[in-house]
Amino acid sequence: MKAAAAKQAVTVAGLRARKGDVPIVCLTAYTSLTAKLLDEHVDLLLVGDSVGMVLYGLGTTIGVTLEMMIAHGSAVTRGAERALVIVDMPFGSYQESPQAAFRSCSRVMMETGCAGIKLEGGADMAETIRFLTRRGIPVMGHVGLMPQSVHIAGGYRCHGKDAEEAGRILADAKAVAEAGAFAIVIEGTVEPLARKITKAVPVPTIGIGASPACDGQILVTEDIIGLFSEFTPRFVKRYAELGRQISAAARAYAGDVRAGRFPGPEHCFGVKKKKEKGKG
Repeated sequence: MKAAAAKQAVTVAGLRARKGDVPIVCLTAYTSLTAKLLDEHVDLLLVGDSVGMVLYGLGTTIGVTLEMMIAHGSAVTRGAERALVIVDMPFGSYQESPQAAFRSCSRVMMETGCAGIKLEGGADMAETIRFLTRRGIPVMGHVGLMPQSVHIAGGYRCHGKDAEEAGRILADAKAVAEAGAFAIVIEGTVEPLARKITKAVPVPTIGIGASPACDGQILVTEDIIGLFSEFTPRFVKRYAELGRQISAAARAYAGDVRAGRFPGPEHCFGVKKKKEKGKG
């Protein structure tokens, strides 16, 4: 029975019900292969707009398009069986109006098969979140450091250090939850504020550079396995150094090719194996 329960697909309602219960494990995924590798270990896979920086080499997430998110979202949903798949809405696809947001979000859900979407914003997005959720689109909120607003915010900095900003972020989280979001990502905030928000809202909070008191945690997969090396945020813990291993493998391969060691007879078609001495 335990094995069968462990393989049950995670649902939006089920995830929301885990508020204050077992910590929710979340990671990003942009490809079908990554989704397959992570699926049995996590509760939620986020197809983040961080794909722009991690896979496309963009300086920020602002250049990510709706088409890019749909392509990667479709790949991840094909690879995931158990984990809840949520797709980030890119900059410019939802801010104009609730109606415009619905058109973009419904397209993402129909074309990817994901379980819901995530969008950035606090009280200013409450009307849009309410509009979407009332029309059947599950929404995950995102407050604190919001990468799509990085230019206005003054860069990638920690938020909530002063009382005024902390009060605004807390009000944002409450507004997002009240509007119907099933969970809220809290990014790049001081620990006491993230802890306070987690206690104040009735839905799960997912921390990234926030607090261990959050109901769950999320990181970029490429960060934790050492594949993204542009910079390592303070809140990231490395669990592997695959980037170094890939470089070492490429170096060894290049050496074999240049020295004529690869390919060998065992890697070729139509080449008879040499008989060992003393046999046959």
